Amino acid sequence: MAAVSNERLQSLLTPVVEAIGVDFEDVKVRKAGSRSVVVITVDQDGGIDLDTVASVSRKCSEALDENDLFGETPYVLEVTSPGVDRPLTQARHWRRAKDRLVNIELADGRRVRGRIGDATDTAAQILTDTGVESISYSDVARAVVEVEFNSPKGSE
Repeated sequence: MAAVSNERLQSLLTPVVEAIGVDFEDVKVRKAGSRSVVVITVDQDGGIDLDTVASVSRKCSEALDENDLFGETPYVLEVTSPGVDRPLTQARHWRRAKDRLVNIELADGRRVRGRIGDATDTAAQILTDTGVESISYSDVARAVVEVEFNSPKGSE
C-alpha cells in the first residue's frame, strides 16, 4: 500500500480536531516495523488536559478507520501537545507564550531576546533589557521559547 500523505491526513483530521474545540498543529507519519505511527499534535489556550487528549484520540481514530486510509496496514495513533521547543509560527503560539522568555532571529539577521508581552494577530511586544520592542511576525525568521527552571516574578 502507498504511504498516506501528511496533507491528506491533515485535511481529514483538522475538522475532526477543531470540532472538539482545539487547534490542529501538525501530523506526522513514521514507519515502525510493519506498522505506521501517526502522531497528531494539538493545542489550545490554557494547554491540553488528558480528557481532551482522549477525546481527540477517539474521534481521530474513528475518522481514520471510517476512511480506511491505511487499509490492512496496522497503525498506532499518538496524540500529543507541542513541546516547549516548538518554534513560534502562528499568532496563537505567541499569545499562548505570553510572559515567557523568547529568542528571536529576525529576517535581517538581528537577534532579540526578551519576554513576550501583548500579542496581536500581526505582532508581539517584546520586553527586552533596553525597553519594549514591537516585533512583526512577518519579520521573524525563527523564534523559540527559552526553557526556564524558575518562573518569572509574579507568575505561577
